[in-house]
Amino acid sequence: MQKITPFLWFDNQAEEAVQFYVSVFKNSEIIKIIRYGDDGPGPNGTVMTIGFMIESQEFAALNGGPQFRFSQAISFVVNCRTQEEVDEYWENLSAGGEKQPCGWLKDKFGVSWQVVPGILSEMLNDKDPVKAGRVMTAMLRMNKIDIQVLKQVYNGT
Repeated sequence: MQKITPFLWFDNQAEEAVQFYVSVFKNSEIIKIIRYGDDGPGPNGTVMTIGFMIESQEFAALNGGPQFRFSQAISFVVNCRTQEEVDEYWENLSAGGEKQPCGWLKDKFGVSWQVVPGILSEMLNDKDPVKAGRVMTAMLRMNKIDIQVLKQVYNGT
């Protein structure tokens, strides 16, 4: 058991959301589903909580009702090695949701994600502030992060 597990509160879409997430991430699985019984508060037989794994990270989802909504104050970062990975996660996670600046998006359930290539952090942490500044300026103009453009800007071409 991991020490800290992100716990996502949904109105009544926990099962649909988890099915979506495990379809987007290849290395994922549903671990367990706990359903409401006769004593509620949800309808008998519907999902109360659902445990799942994405890339060896355990998550939990709850059908808790409409009291709380997701905000961008909490997001999940998807670290990508290639542009193909960036493209795939960007398109799949944003389907039915909202594409936002700087590699951020909201999925169709309102959960915020950042889809970023690992090389972005390396470039932003470059010892040369001019190179790092050029990369920051370019990234701020992007929605989906484009590695090739970042490399060109970084190299001054």
